[in-house]
Amino acid sequence: MTDGFSDPGPAATGPLGDVAARVHELARKLGMSQAEVFDIHQLSDASGVPADVVQALLEGRPAGEPDVQARFLQRFGALRRSRLKPNGRPYTQQEIADGAGMSRQQAGALINGDRRPTMEHCDAIQRFFKVHAGYLTAEDSEALADALLRTEQELLHAFAAREHDRERELDTLAPAGDDPLERLLQDHGVRGIAWRAAQLPSDEHRDKVTEWLDMLLESVKRADP
Repeated sequence: MTDGFSDPGPAATGPLGDVAARVHELARKLGMSQAEVFDIHQLSDASGVPADVVQALLEGRPAGEPDVQARFLQRFGALRRSRLKPNGRPYTQQEIADGAGMSRQQAGALINGDRRPTMEHCDAIQRFFKVHAGYLTAEDSEALADALLRTEQELLHAFAAREHDRERELDTLAPAGDDPLERLLQDHGVRGIAWRAAQLPSDEHRDKVTEWLDMLLESVKRADP
């Protein structure tokens, strides 16, 4: 097993494959290595999916735990090992019970697999450990896709910041001058919008920008007297 995915691109399929492909393309545009954005152990920690399953899913191989109870125990164990107290020690059963609003006996039964968790149990434990909804029960491919979606958002922010800096450099080097169209584009920020949209990794992202702009225009029109 490697720490990162070093192939030209993940071979995952379905919704996981879609988001993995977008992350792959964003990383390429940002000049980042695939091993960095597809770090197996970081994705395992973020999703709660075992590292070997993360590796298999990114390679397009069938993998994962189909049983909800087994997934819960797997993820709960991962939380207890990775989300530690400020002093570096794991939370005790009593501390988990108190934080999740249940008895110590209930917490112990859940940890030992003697009791099937309810949605209320899962929500309470997820809030206590400050992880997202569904962390304890989502199917492995879905949990990994969610983790990669968060990676995608981070990369999009980094990409937008880089392009904004480049745009400012261009404005400094090439002022609008006397060209009326260029002055209009610069004064109203149109060039910046178009430039950012052009740098998005897919038509799906650009369509979303158009949709947001249409919604904004409609809201402005309704607000006009």
